[in-house]
Amino acid sequence: MNGAAGFKLASYNTHGAVGRDGRRDVGRIAGVLEELDADLVALQEVDSRHGDFDMLGELARLTGLTPIAGPTLIHHQGNYGNAILTRAPILAVRLLDLSVEGREPRGAIDADLGLPGGPLRVLATHLGLRPAERRYQVQRLLAALAGPPSTPAVLMGDLNEWFLWGQPSRWLHAHFALSPAPPTFPARFPLFALDRIWARPNRMLREVRTHRSPLARAASDHLPVTAVIPAHAES
Repeated sequence: MNGAAGFKLASYNTHGAVGRDGRRDVGRIAGVLEELDADLVALQEVDSRHGDFDMLGELARLTGLTPIAGPTLIHHQGNYGNAILTRAPILAVRLLDLSVEGREPRGAIDADLGLPGGPLRVLATHLGLRPAERRYQVQRLLAALAGPPSTPAVLMGDLNEWFLWGQPSRWLHAHFALSPAPPTFPARFPLFALDRIWARPNRMLREVRTHRSPLARAASDHLPVTAVIPAHAES
């Protein structure tokens, strides 16, 4: 882990490793992850449906990070969906179904990780395209987080919220407090803060920024968003 510098988080929609040039190149995604040097990365659109190829397994091999799979589409060719890569010990994993009938299946990974100062709960997700979907999905996520906030928690992912004042965003502000929202989409000239990191308690979240390297601009249609929290997580 990054130790005295804190525990570094990142969220990254990989677009199935298809870059702005239309080529599928998991090596570029791995290169961006190496640039990030994060202790935990929430990944979206991890796609292994194209031939005999395990995208998450290959990213884990190339980065040396431990994977957690959260597929939302399962096919005989391979799976598609969310994932986590982390340096931290994995204490528990739960998968939440956030699907809405008639729409693309959605879900979230709900994991407990071991940090030096105690456990950290991480929810990694990719929400739907329609406002009604996102309202339902954010309510489900907040219900999962209900109860005494004894364990520090972060919510990360592509929330697909184009407007910071939308109702799901207001609900998240009420639960987590307002958090920075640097733009991440589109990668070439980011205008929209689709990719977010929230924390509870909010005071532990710092250094929230978009990773804007030339490789990141080429590797996917989204840029990663990063943040740092204390390695000795606060309650």
